[in-house]
Amino acid sequence: YQGVVRAVCGASVGKLCEVCFLLNLFMISVALLRVVGDQLEKLCDSLYPNGTLSGAPPQLPWYADQRFTLPALCGLVIFPLSVPREIGFQKYSSILGTLAACYLTLVVILKYHLEAESLGSSEPPQPSRASSWASIFSVIPTICFGFQCHEACVAIYSSMRNQSFSHWVAVSVLSMLICLLIYSLTGLYGYLTFGETVASDVLMSYPGNDPVVIVARLLFGVSIVTIYPIVVLLG
Repeated sequence: YQGVVRAVCGASVGKLCEVCFLLNLFMISVALLRVVGDQLEKLCDSLYPNGTLSGAPPQLPWYADQRFTLPALCGLVIFPLSVPREIGFQKYSSILGTLAACYLTLVVILKYHLEAESLGSSEPPQPSRASSWASIFSVIPTICFGFQCHEACVAIYSSMRNQSFSHWVAVSVLSMLICLLIYSLTGLYGYLTFGETVASDVLMSYPGNDPVVIVARLLFGVSIVTIYPIVVLLG
C-alpha cells in the first residue's frame, strides 16, 4: 500500500504515508489486544465462579490471570500465525474468523427472540433524539474502524489468481456487504435486547455463565486473533 502511494504521489507523500500507516496499525494492534484481553478475562471469570461473577474478590490461579493468558496467547497463537510472509496463507484463518463472527451474530439474534424479556426490558426501546450533532459524529470513527481494510487491499489483490478489475470489484463489494450485514444485525439486535443499557461490547451485557455466550465469546476472540496476523504482516 505504501509503495503504491509513493509511486503515485511521490517520495515525500510516500514517507508521510508510511509513518501514518505504522501509527495506524500500532493503534489497531493495541485496540485488538484490549478486546481480546477483555474476552479472556470474562472467560476466566466464567470458568472460576469465585471470581468477579459472584461478587467476591477474584481469586484466580496464576494461569487464569490476564497478565499470563494474554502474553501466552500472543506467543503461542498470534506469533505462529504471523510468521508466514504471504497474505494468501491467512485466508484459512480468516475463514474461521468469519464463521466465528457469523456465530456471534446468530447468538445475538436468537437471544433477542428467545430470551429478550429475561435479559432486558420487556418494552421495546423507544427511539431517542441525539443530544447533539457532536454525539452523532462521535460514533463515525468507530464505524469507520469497523470497515477499515484499505491497508490490506493491495496485498490481497496481489495474492489473487484472477486479478481482473471486475473480479476485484465483485470480491470487494461482496466482502463489504457481508461486513455490513454482520455489523448491522449484531448492533440492531443487541440494542433491541438491552436498549440504551447495552454495553459497548455487546457480549458484556449477557450473563457470563451462559454456555452459548461463553462459546460466542471464545469464537469472538478467535475472530480477533485471526485479524491480528494480517495487521502484523502489513506492518
